Amino acid sequence: MNRVSRAVLQKWIGLGSRFLPFADVATKDLPLSRLLRLSLFQVAVGMALVLLIGTLNRVMIVELHVPASLVGVMISLPLVFAPFRALIGYRSDTHRSALGWRRVPFMYRGAMIQFGGFAFMPFALLVLSGTGNATNAPAWVGMAGAAFAFLLVGAGLHTVQTVGLALATDLAPTESQPKVVGLMYVMLLLGIVASALLFGSFLADFTPGRLVQVIQAAAVATLVLNGVALWKQEARNSAPRTTAQPAGFSEAWASFAHGGQAVRRLVAVGLGTMAFSMEDVLLEPYGGEILRLSVGDTTKLTAALAVGGLCGFGLASRVLSRGFDPFRMAALGAYVGIPAFAAVILAAPFNSWVLFGLGTLLIGFGAGLFGHGTLTATMNLAPPDQTGLALGAWGAAPATAAGVAIALGGIIRDIVAALGPKTEFGARLAYNSVYGLEIVLLIVTLAIMFPLLRREAPAPRARFATGSAGGARELEAP
Repeated sequence: MNRVSRAVLQKWIGLGSRFLPFADVATKDLPLSRLLRLSLFQVAVGMALVLLIGTLNRVMIVELHVPASLVGVMISLPLVFAPFRALIGYRSDTHRSALGWRRVPFMYRGAMIQFGGFAFMPFALLVLSGTGNATNAPAWVGMAGAAFAFLLVGAGLHTVQTVGLALATDLAPTESQPKVVGLMYVMLLLGIVASALLFGSFLADFTPGRLVQVIQAAAVATLVLNGVALWKQEARNSAPRTTAQPAGFSEAWASFAHGGQAVRRLVAVGLGTMAFSMEDVLLEPYGGEILRLSVGDTTKLTAALAVGGLCGFGLASRVLSRGFDPFRMAALGAYVGIPAFAAVILAAPFNSWVLFGLGTLLIGFGAGLFGHGTLTATMNLAPPDQTGLALGAWGAAPATAAGVAIALGGIIRDIVAALGPKTEFGARLAYNSVYGLEIVLLIVTLAIMFPLLRREAPAPRARFATGSAGGARELEAP
């Protein structure tokens, strides 16, 4: 290689590390191709999220005429398992199978459970709606079947994501672990964008048969993506299994939760997540019922939400890698969310799909800033050798809050619609009351987070070089 070629190559590498997200995350022992293959489990999770909160909510409410309150409850059912994410992570930290694996058995079980939920779901939804041959079927059959399917999907989804993130950090060197976790979440957002576009295209001309095809294709894709992701990722430990008992979950949790203002942090994360999640079940129906958008167009809103989240995550990564306070980053996300929801509210009186799309994009952007800030803060506070527990705990509080918020969103919308005027204004009011409540929750979240914000420049401290993933993870205890 001559001097010119070498200079060009070095310049290209420098540009890649500077402008391409996570370009420096790979190592000799953990090449980027292996990381990207592992990240396919996040693509499968993103696909499931699109179906649950980006497609099925609109289809069930508008096309299948299922009450929004019932839809909200159904969509929130997968999050029943969210509080168990910390326990799942702890079990994968301490488990050792007969073959010497810790993470892989949990991920395969989760993928199979998720597959079963999707395989059963479309038929349960058709019975729930009472269409076709299910006209005379008892209502409880459809409700029970749909609830069972959503619960299976939720159990599998939370297991796969929690343990998959823990496996990713296991494979990475210590200094790269936050970057790898960040890469996994970026792949989640990319999976959401791609799935939303595909589902929107396939369901542009909606029929019940097409719905069955789409959901069952997602079931097969779940197995394929997770199978490819896990192939030869976790090495078998041939050492004899130790008889020593690991610390109990209560003890491990107490160690993790130790730190100043733990309750305040938990409440702030939960309320902020509720504020960014209550509209999840309503954005697509709002676009269909109020702005008269098609199924394909409203499904693409999920892509806009994910693109906003990806931009927020990317910006937060660059800023947090320079030592920015993660709680201040989360607060900035809440500030962005306030005008975002205001734009969604104003889209109806102005009949503007552009304003609606911009508001949706900003909601995702604010949620990305908030999520990355809280993720970084959690990893900064994580005790050693508790990767699964730490990531599970970070996911448990927001996911539980999101489940409650999604159910409340549907219920509040139905109550306001029933009590309000039976006019177009009444229909708008039913949705906008939820969006207005989200603005209030964001303001309350900011008030709770205020004592957590770093008010002075931090003293120089040793930090991992986290690049663009998880922000600056400090070596010393906060």
